[in-house]
Amino acid sequence: MFENKIKIQKFDFYSLGLILIIFSLDRLSKLYVINLIKDRDSEIFLYDFLNITLNWNTGIAFGLLSSNTNFFYHFVSAIILLIIIYLIYLMVKEDNYGKIIFALIIGGAVGNLYDRLTYFAVPDFIDFHIKNFHWFTFNIADVFITFGIFFMLIKEFFFKQNS
Repeated sequence: MFENKIKIQKFDFYSLGLILIIFSLDRLSKLYVINLIKDRDSEIFLYDFLNITLNWNTGIAFGLLSSNTNFFYHFVSAIILLIIIYLIYLMVKEDNYGKIIFALIIGGAVGNLYDRLTYFAVPDFIDFHIKNFHWFTFNIADVFITFGIFFMLIKEFFFKQNS
């Protein structure tokens, strides 16, 4: 029984490491793009389907709940913090695959929350498009959150054990 607790704590340490790696990748990419766009003073066209353009998102995913009022902005930020705390609680209770999945989501969410608290907006910069149809601009944190949610759905629908 004691050995099981050591393994769980060890894997929790790995999950924390994954969260820190995701947070760091997100921070580095955002700082790089912010400085790059500031130096060039324009968006960057990479391919026919991909631009790097800086948009400051004061809302949540896809710009939902954007607001100019400080109270609402801080209220949404507080709710996001509470959700992150709850996700950490769920991660600790999960099996090893679940811990990885939750670490993906938490790492991205912490990256975006950091920006909300630092810049009062989240820098989004990846702009996929087909001709004139542009998908929502997003960032590296959003990619990890999306993959985490995707893997969570796969795990729940296809690998859920019958209890």
